[in-house]
Amino acid sequence: MSEALTIPETNTGAIGPGKLVLVVGPSGAGKDTLLGLARAACADDPKIVFARRMVTREASEAEDNEQISAEGFREAQARGSFAVHWEAHGHAYGLPRSVEDDIRAGRTVVANVSRTVIPALRRSYANVVVVSITAPADVLAERLAMRRRGSDGNIAQRLARAVEDAEPDTTIVNVSSAEYHARQLLRVIGGTA
Repeated sequence: MSEALTIPETNTGAIGPGKLVLVVGPSGAGKDTLLGLARAACADDPKIVFARRMVTREASEAEDNEQISAEGFREAQARGSFAVHWEAHGHAYGLPRSVEDDIRAGRTVVANVSRTVIPALRRSYANVVVVSITAPADVLAERLAMRRRGSDGNIAQRLARAVEDAEPDTTIVNVSSAEYHARQLLRVIGGTA
């Protein structure tokens, strides 16, 4: 299944003044590991919120996602429960509408999203920063093979996927220690990178 995006129309202007930090990158890049370390480092900062995605696939221990059935997702979508939702690799993903309230309140919201949603989110939110987390293809392939998650599908196809108009503001090449790269991510989140 190809990727699709929907942003419910709820506002005619860009949502702000808070910041939306979009973390993107290929499967196996280590996004969830770096996000987990950054989340732990920001646990006592009420100005930083890590959005929990709703997903229609089994959530792994490494992810901070909320698993939901496909039917439950469709019902939530019909109620307007998502600020943004998209489909990728046969699964549906969504960010809760509460991210809009956090951004309006001036908080920084950090979210792991598909690269395909970036152009639309840049139009919908006033202050968007895109962080691409990546690694060389051989490292990505090795990491995907090690995690053995059936929902990853064809590894070669996932590694070959490219998305136009998804230029990041910052790129982290995650090949050193996770702690080092998490500090890089924290500098972006805090606005010091």
